[in-house]
Amino acid sequence: MIGPKDQLRRPLRDLRISLLDQCNFRCTYCMPVKKFHENYQFLKKNERLNHEEIIRLVKIVVPMGVSKIRLTGGEPLLDKNVAQLVEKINQIEGIEDLALTTNATLLKKKAQDLADAGLDRITISLDSIDQEIFYKMNGNRGNVSDVIEGIEAAEKAGLLPIKINTVVQRGVNEHTIIDLLEHFKGSGHIVRLIEFMDVGNQNNWNLKDVVTAKELLTMIQNKWPVSPVDKAYRGEVAKRYSYDDGSGEIGFITSVSKPFCGDCSRARLSADGVLYTCLFANHGTDIKELLRGDASDREIHNLFSKVWMARNDRYSETRKSYKPDESLKKIEMYRMGG
Repeated sequence: MIGPKDQLRRPLRDLRISLLDQCNFRCTYCMPVKKFHENYQFLKKNERLNHEEIIRLVKIVVPMGVSKIRLTGGEPLLDKNVAQLVEKINQIEGIEDLALTTNATLLKKKAQDLADAGLDRITISLDSIDQEIFYKMNGNRGNVSDVIEGIEAAEKAGLLPIKINTVVQRGVNEHTIIDLLEHFKGSGHIVRLIEFMDVGNQNNWNLKDVVTAKELLTMIQNKWPVSPVDKAYRGEVAKRYSYDDGSGEIGFITSVSKPFCGDCSRARLSADGVLYTCLFANHGTDIKELLRGDASDREIHNLFSKVWMARNDRYSETRKSYKPDESLKKIEMYRMGG
């Protein structure tokens, strides 16, 4: 399918849809509790896209080349009707991969319903299996045991392969990475170690807090022999390695040390209906106004296409050109999804 390409000749293939900006965690690198306290005003229901609007937009963008949809948040499982949304998206011809990212604390009761509705895969956010470190990183919310039970439920439901995303911060959780890998080694689940990124403006990011993939790989090779694996498809973000003993695979997401902007085919739709063309964006395009106005599908298609064709984002490649004290006022990750 031939669709629009951006200024760097990158096609549009993936759309990540944030269902809501609320979350039951307060992760330090995303929604620190100091700001996102009990009185913080999240989007009201009528300020968020509803399911009908999401379905309409998906139907509009599929002819543009979008074949992969990922539902994100906030925490998407806080949407009580998320399984019904999955079922409706699954019925749209042209969607080849339908996935969801969750912290898994609510997954145990919902995994089978999601699988029955047509969800293909699930990605779990889990930064440590050490309960104390887990608390430290997510604002003292939830239990590791709930996440593990959620993963087990997803496996039983057939939501495979399960990917487990782990953000690694120096001095915070890097000393627990081997234990986490050992827990999932041989399970068939793929742990992906993510370099701590400067997403949004709330996480006090500093380059010295980044544990690079090279450092992590050395740490792992001191424990187990691993070998590189070729990409499964163009645009795959993780650099893949497999254990030499055949007990599974791990991945590294190297947005800081080795950016992968050149193959990025992702657009992001925030919970309030704003289109963003980069995880590190500082502005977006309001789509909700068109969806709720008199705009035709063709007009929405044309705007979406125009935005994509004007895209030249490659922040991770140009990060070093910004001064440390230069504020770009980037959009927060909880609003647009990861």
